[in-house]
Amino acid sequence: MDSKSSLSSKEGGAPSVAQWSPSSWATKPIKQEAVYEDRKSVEKSLSKLERLPPIVTPYEIVKLKVSLRDVALGKAFLLQGGDCAELFDYCEENAIESKIKLLLQMSLVLIWGSSKPVVRIARMAGQYAKPRSSSTEMVNGKETPSFRGDILNGFEPEERELDPARLVGAYFHSASTLNFIRASISSGIADLHRPLDWGLGHVQDPELQTKYSGIVASITESLRFMRTIGADTAGQLQTVDLYTSHEALLLEYEQRLTRRMKVPSSASRPHDPFSLARDGVDLAADGKAYYNTSAHFLWIGDRTRQIDGAHVEYMRGIENPIGVKIGPTTPTQDIIELLRTLNPSKEIGKITLITRMGASKVRTMLPPHIRAVECSDYAGTVIWQCDPMHGNTISTATGIKTRQFLDIFIELQETLAIHQEQGSYLGGVHLELTGDAVTECTGGSEGLKDDDLSLNYTSFCDPRLNEKQALEMAFLIAGHFREK
Repeated sequence: MDSKSSLSSKEGGAPSVAQWSPSSWATKPIKQEAVYEDRKSVEKSLSKLERLPPIVTPYEIVKLKVSLRDVALGKAFLLQGGDCAELFDYCEENAIESKIKLLLQMSLVLIWGSSKPVVRIARMAGQYAKPRSSSTEMVNGKETPSFRGDILNGFEPEERELDPARLVGAYFHSASTLNFIRASISSGIADLHRPLDWGLGHVQDPELQTKYSGIVASITESLRFMRTIGADTAGQLQTVDLYTSHEALLLEYEQRLTRRMKVPSSASRPHDPFSLARDGVDLAADGKAYYNTSAHFLWIGDRTRQIDGAHVEYMRGIENPIGVKIGPTTPTQDIIELLRTLNPSKEIGKITLITRMGASKVRTMLPPHIRAVECSDYAGTVIWQCDPMHGNTISTATGIKTRQFLDIFIELQETLAIHQEQGSYLGGVHLELTGDAVTECTGGSEGLKDDDLSLNYTSFCDPRLNEKQALEMAFLIAGHFREK
């Protein structure tokens, strides 16, 4: 199946409501569909997934929703980052730990700059599927099926046939990754009493070291003072919450990890901000609701946000917080209809609008989108988040995909300024990054050029900020907040 149009709702009103179930998406037109040759093997893998335990719990999801409500209200900031295409091979101690530490370092800088709590969401433990603009690509002069992420096929040309066994493999790699994240955090990796332990190998830039050491010294002095007066809340400073996220692209996989589960009592009290009334969604009197247990946070990509499409249909029925990528081709009216479809109860913080316009387009295209939402009945309910990566992908003269650090920063800087002008709040940033010393994006204080990309270009899809560039970006964002 493939959709031929992106809209099918009445102008000015919410789309027609139909009964929802985890499989109702199958009645809708679908983009980026995975078509397997061996359907019997697919059903075997899907049956296995249905029997496996949840990767995340409703309690964790609800806890994230509480924090995202604060982001929507301007009381916190959202940092979301990780690999473009997570590989099964990244399920390894050093690779996971380096990303955890980088997100901790960046969040510490952002807390210092914004004077607000930072909500941390990793693009980890499930970001195994990638949308592609074409079903085939040229490899060594031969037309070959595109690499669509480890959950579907392999990167090597001989591995490009879709393999149903990878569905179960994705589950176990996700669960193992999240298990190590939880173990690392519970073991004290995030302890604010020792932030110098978060050092990450190759960041040897003297200016960055000086800036970061200054923040650490300030925190250390504050903790010493609190301890002296008997106000050291040590337990709260030794751990953090780190949530997982991925694009909900492969709906057969997401459906099998969608479970009807008891809503945590903290989310079902009458005064709680989370309304469980969902038009057309069966929320029985037994206090249960549908949760996607593959990740805490899921998003809809710019290629699959059709209002009458399968991905929107699936996402409208789950209790998880949801992101929606908003690009240059997104009509303003689509945004309002998406909000009505995905969040009819106007739950604060339920929807994160992830804007990705490109440095050259953001100044003209973003303001109308902001005004449309802020002048609607959804004003104050959404989180505005900037993805300055995806609109700034270019190719070098030799055909290598890259992004310029300056373009990324310009889009982020412009987005911050536009929200300030419009009276709205940019509540977060969404970055593709890695804790490794890769050379995939040009620019930054390292001054990487096109000729340097071949030094350590390891991405299997889109280029990522390396550790130093990501930390630089955090300081630039922090600087904006401190100058306000």
